[in-house]
Amino acid sequence: MLVVSRKVGERILIGDNIAVTLVKVGSGSVRIGIEAPTEMAVIREELAEQLRQATQLAIDEAKRSSVG
Repeated sequence: MLVVSRKVGERILIGDNIAVTLVKVGSGSVRIGIEAPTEMAVIREELAEQLRQATQLAIDEAKRSSVG
């Protein structure tokens, strides 16, 4: 993991197509902006986990339905 220090308004570039900008620093939180190609999904980790769980639940339900 790369750990860097940034000031508000400064950016981190990832490859040629992704930029992460530090937008705001508050009490206990940081707000960042992410610019990425529209075909690249950018979501919060907890939402990705919820999606993974929902997908697995749907798969399990489909398996149960097809067996019985």
